[in-house]
Amino acid sequence: MRRLLAVTLLVVAAPLLQQPTAAAATADCAEVFYPSLTWAGCSARNAAVSTQNAAAHLDLAPGIAAETLAYQRARAAAIAADPERQPNPNTCTAAVVCAVDPRTSGWTERGGIVEPVLYTSRSGATMSGHIWATWEGPAKRPGALYINGSILGYEQTYWYLAQTLAKAGFVVMTFDAQGEGNSDQFGEAPDQLEDAFAGTPFLGPLGPTGTTGDFLGGNGLPFYDGGQDALDFFLSTPERPFVPRKSRSTGTSHAAKQARRVEAGHNAAYNPLWRLLDRSRVGLSGHSYGAEATSWLTQSDPRVDAGVAHDNLCVPVSPSPDELEAITRPNPDVNYLPGMWGLPTDCFGAPNGPAPAITKPVLGITTDYFTGITPYPLPPHPLGKARASQKYSAAGVDTGAIVIRGGTHIDFTDTPLIVPATLRGIDLIAWYTTAWMLKYVAHDPAGERMLLSHRWRQDPAAGAVDPAGDANMLSWHYRSRLDITRDNGTAYRCENLRRACAGMVPKSQDGWAGEYSFVGASS
Repeated sequence: MRRLLAVTLLVVAAPLLQQPTAAAATADCAEVFYPSLTWAGCSARNAAVSTQNAAAHLDLAPGIAAETLAYQRARAAAIAADPERQPNPNTCTAAVVCAVDPRTSGWTERGGIVEPVLYTSRSGATMSGHIWATWEGPAKRPGALYINGSILGYEQTYWYLAQTLAKAGFVVMTFDAQGEGNSDQFGEAPDQLEDAFAGTPFLGPLGPTGTTGDFLGGNGLPFYDGGQDALDFFLSTPERPFVPRKSRSTGTSHAAKQARRVEAGHNAAYNPLWRLLDRSRVGLSGHSYGAEATSWLTQSDPRVDAGVAHDNLCVPVSPSPDELEAITRPNPDVNYLPGMWGLPTDCFGAPNGPAPAITKPVLGITTDYFTGITPYPLPPHPLGKARASQKYSAAGVDTGAIVIRGGTHIDFTDTPLIVPATLRGIDLIAWYTTAWMLKYVAHDPAGERMLLSHRWRQDPAAGAVDPAGDANMLSWHYRSRLDITRDNGTAYRCENLRRACAGMVPKSQDGWAGEYSFVGASS
């Protein structure tokens, strides 16, 4: 009883510790014994990493305020000029102002091309997006489509990645899911609610019946169907202009609205950068609910070659579980506590119907924590964030799981200063996403060198702000892994990237001179 009491007190005290012990500063926390004060110190230090985003970006505050105001003004002007659009209410107006990072401004001055587009979804909603590329580059380039996340996943918060991929040689499309940012909240009759509310929990019953699990979780159709609609537009050409699919819930065609708005000069008839896009090489990426859709659509859509799922990779299953049921179910990898530390292994909120087989490569990138800084009361299972990746390996498909030490679900969104996230997580995300797209979509040897680099095990900027000087950005709570086929046809598997494996590439040989950042990569 005395030993149990001591362990219980240690568990309660661990989140309250602010400074690591000397032992924690010198030992790899993955090897530290639990329960111990050293482990508690490691846990406290790990949680502190999630405060770096706000602490390190105070200098960006004036720029954030200016860019956010400009965004809201432009949004209001666009709605006034096109009264048929109905994006309100959504989280950019009803809850927060949707902050914009000033570091993504000036894209055209940096050699970039960006074309705003509007098109009609299968539910009849007017969708807002952008197509990205660079003036320099080959005549034909691979494509990448990004599917944003729910609730606060407005398009601008992922522009950092669009610009990074465009500079890496891709044509990129970003868009606001229905119910977010500048896309309509509601569809056209009789499908007003088909893709409404952007996956917001508890609003699922307001959506269409018979198309998903019909439970309390948020409607997943804006991401699964919305991602497919965006892909249809991305691949459209003058010879094959975009025509929206029939709605899922009523079978209604909203092609007449698309044609009318094209005629009026509001909607685009096809991708304005279609000449640059090699439609035989296309990848998907997405965050949160967009990661669920990315995992599913990469396997189900024959036009897609590979995917990168940002928190997190999931396994297509049928029937797909409801969102709320999936994230609140006890997790055996976290001592049977509910999903406050991450999303489940199975894809949730998917449309009804059979699940696609796993046949194409997808990388998962995730974090130690979920939406907030919640230290672990007990050590989680070290393979807990790699379960989906292991199932992809079992299917004989290239895959990986990269876990950011101290990171949160918000590391993937570009919201400096405001939310809990690591300082360098956004740069690691841009690096591994670019690497996977280069290898599996562009078929560029540079991608493999980037994937196998030691770079993120020894990042000076991460070490400089870490409470104990730890420059290794990979989680010690969870193991990061890669299981890929090398360009020479041989298999490469590393089950603990933090510790490193034979065959990894020195930082000096991974193709990037100096320290990497998305700002530098998109310049």
